[in-house]
Amino acid sequence: MVRAAAADLAELAGRLTDRDRAICRLLHEHKVLTTAQVTEVAFDTLRTAQARLALLHELRVLERFRPRHWRGSGPYHFALGPNGAAIVAANLGLEVRDLPWRRDAIAGLERSQRLAHLVGTNGFFTALVRSARHRAGCQLAEWWSEARCAAAWGEVVRPDGYGVWAEDGDRLPFLLEYDTGSEQLTRLGAKLPGYARLAKAAGHPTWVLFALGSVSREAGARRELAHPGVPVATAVLRPGGAPDGPVWLPVGDSGPRRRLIDLGHPSRALRQRRPA
Repeated sequence: MVRAAAADLAELAGRLTDRDRAICRLLHEHKVLTTAQVTEVAFDTLRTAQARLALLHELRVLERFRPRHWRGSGPYHFALGPNGAAIVAANLGLEVRDLPWRRDAIAGLERSQRLAHLVGTNGFFTALVRSARHRAGCQLAEWWSEARCAAAWGEVVRPDGYGVWAEDGDRLPFLLEYDTGSEQLTRLGAKLPGYARLAKAAGHPTWVLFALGSVSREAGARRELAHPGVPVATAVLRPGGAPDGPVWLPVGDSGPRRRLIDLGHPSRALRQRRPA
């Protein structure tokens, strides 16, 4: 029985491409991606992505679902399936039971009130990957999930993600707060002391990016997001938008909006905000 299972897994592994394995690794780390998000990170056309994802679902490499609260035929959401988990575990030299993966957790994910937040956060990063794939000299050099951030800094602060955007030799590390509008604006501001403690512990500040869903929400948030020890920038991001574009406005700055890489060194931004 064990030999048969191992043989089946070896046969499956032989059918998978490097791109398939990369998708599995992403889903292991980031839990769920929509068809459009997988397309952004790994495919040139939506149709090609749909065909490959359908095959990976058939092979039980991936699971898929449509959230029940979506109207009509919403987009498929993909999570790691049992065979995908086995492939990831084998690549890591582990057993599936050693992974933070349980098949019944997918049903919980489908019903989770945090699903939209998770998908939105992941969409921020997949949009950066899309930009990097289509523009020379760009790269999303780091993409940490909320869980990885919590493991590193959870006693101090819990960002929704951490990334490093690289462009033409420059690098900009950032911490992401993806806002769905469900929190009181004062709650957003209450997060900043934690980021100040993280900056002190690290010995340097890091940009904290607040991605918001509307102009009015951003305007209200900016009144709460001033802190002398935390460089904060805000943007209103629409579906399909490019987070690396000229959408960011540092708190304390009246404009114009800047490209992500042009936010510059956070220490300089804090010095510029201090009164003379």
